[in-house]
Amino acid sequence: MSDQHSHQNFETRAIHAGNTADPLTGAVVPPIYQVSTYKQDGVGGLRGGYEYSRSANPTRTALEENLAALEGGRRGLAFASGLAAEDCLLRTLLAPGDHVVIPNDAYGGTFRLFAKVVQRWGVDFSVADTSDIASVRGAINDRTKLIWVETPSNPLLGITDIEAVAGVARQAGAKLVVDNTFASPYLQQPLALGADVVVHSLTKYMGGHSDVVGGALIAADAELGEELAYHQNAMGAVAGPFDSWIVLRGIKTLAVRMDRHSENATAVADFLTRHPKVTQVLYPGLAEHPGHEIAAKQMRSFGGMISFRVEGGEEAAVGVCNRAKLFTLGESLGGVESLIEHPGRMTHASVAGSALEVPADLVRLSVGIENVDDLIADLREALG
Repeated sequence: MSDQHSHQNFETRAIHAGNTADPLTGAVVPPIYQVSTYKQDGVGGLRGGYEYSRSANPTRTALEENLAALEGGRRGLAFASGLAAEDCLLRTLLAPGDHVVIPNDAYGGTFRLFAKVVQRWGVDFSVADTSDIASVRGAINDRTKLIWVETPSNPLLGITDIEAVAGVARQAGAKLVVDNTFASPYLQQPLALGADVVVHSLTKYMGGHSDVVGGALIAADAELGEELAYHQNAMGAVAGPFDSWIVLRGIKTLAVRMDRHSENATAVADFLTRHPKVTQVLYPGLAEHPGHEIAAKQMRSFGGMISFRVEGGEEAAVGVCNRAKLFTLGESLGGVESLIEHPGRMTHASVAGSALEVPADLVRLSVGIENVDDLIADLREALG
């Protein structure tokens, strides 16, 4: 993060970091540099270090500087998707024979990457309840190089004490990676709590409008950032200039959107706790949530994601999803519009039969920024 923005509050950094006025025209929004290559002033005479857009592109640079500033990191990197970012991270930090601790409640795509891709490369993993420090310690062995955390987790909204797990990682000589997608940097700052790398699916809250796919890594350490940047270029799954511009635009309203997401989700969670057909509500803003105190300590507020379980099992849960009208039935999350899904059949189908299998009666909500009374009325109708 540049010293220029380090003293500024989050909302100011979100709008200004990386967003310098165009030197040619004075345009206040960085241009979309839709270009593959750059004229050199003689062999090796690069203007601003740009030679080929896989290696660097000014629009992507603006986004990467913004990401680093928002997470308080030394280097930000933008990728074509969240899984592309994860793949680059794992191939940078791991080698055959290494071991990783992953959470027992993780995004299905992350589990698929470990179980179906990385493991075939000779990297082993163990599953732990990362909300339980003893469980994390018990999963570590002398080959552990990485501890992976999602908090809040997807889809069960589990909470992990980042600072405590960072201490365990340091003792083990391992690096701590935190997927901060559900919280966004506005609500949570993992690097300040001891994490080494933050992962984002930029598709979600950072973009915020369900119109772009992207991923990011933000490193706390400059040397690690350089190593990740080398592999980003060598592997090539970079964010394109238009996608980078779309995410950069979305980030400018991140703070106000997250405030509204959190406000709406709190009201929806309260409604669900009182509904007779709902057997459990999973939302860290509820006092009865087992991770509530830790979430209150490390998050600004509790975010827009809720999961809940219903009477009647899987078919009842699927029925709720199908009957919703204002909540759009669809995968993904974090857009201004509300979404509803059945994780067991949709986003987390890849974990079926594993230690990460999710309850069949689970429904997941991404609570948008619509009028909350309309959202509650839709859920009341869907629940029947």
